[in-house]
Amino acid sequence: MKLSKGVAISLFVTGLLIIDQIIKIVVKLNMAIGDSIYVFGQEWFQICFTENSGFAFGLKFGGDFGKIFLTLFRIALIAFIIFFIKKRLLKEKEVSTGLLVGISLVLVGAIGNVIDCIFYGQLFSESTWFDTATFLPEGGGYAPLLMGKVVDMFYFPIIDTTLPEWVPFKGGERFVFFRAIFNFADACISVGGIYLLLFQRKNLFKYFDK
Repeated sequence: MKLSKGVAISLFVTGLLIIDQIIKIVVKLNMAIGDSIYVFGQEWFQICFTENSGFAFGLKFGGDFGKIFLTLFRIALIAFIIFFIKKRLLKEKEVSTGLLVGISLVLVGAIGNVIDCIFYGQLFSESTWFDTATFLPEGGGYAPLLMGKVVDMFYFPIIDTTLPEWVPFKGGERFVFFRAIFNFADACISVGGIYLLLFQRKNLFKYFDK
């Protein structure tokens, strides 16, 4: 039986969200802040647990007010993407599969990190440098609704070296290429966004010209 595009998108988004949340929960419950695991014994691919209270890739924005604003903005973005897919794309007889996949990846990333912000502060105890978190702690979670921290874990220090002394201003200092620590949801947003801009720009923009 052939699935409709709406059902296929729903299953695709749900499946990726489950992967995102499983990774985050496993890391949250089994690692303390700063713990690092070398994947396949390779220094350039690590699972390094950290949390961020702001934007993607560990960036921050405007303290508590900025965090609430970003969470509400993400919720609005999610609503817009769902509306756009349902009311514009799925009503078309011929719509690019690539366009649907790219937009769905951005949707997955937005929803995945919003789940952390809204619920993780209520569901888990606080992760520290010395202790792992617990699920549904007796004393309640570590933060109110909308104030949870986003769990990050993927770290790819592909180049980690010391710059030669002759390099102006930075000579002798440590240099790490791609220092950001991110999660599966961040990766979905990045891959989906870059794919849309590079390969689906015309297909995407034509819907906003109507």
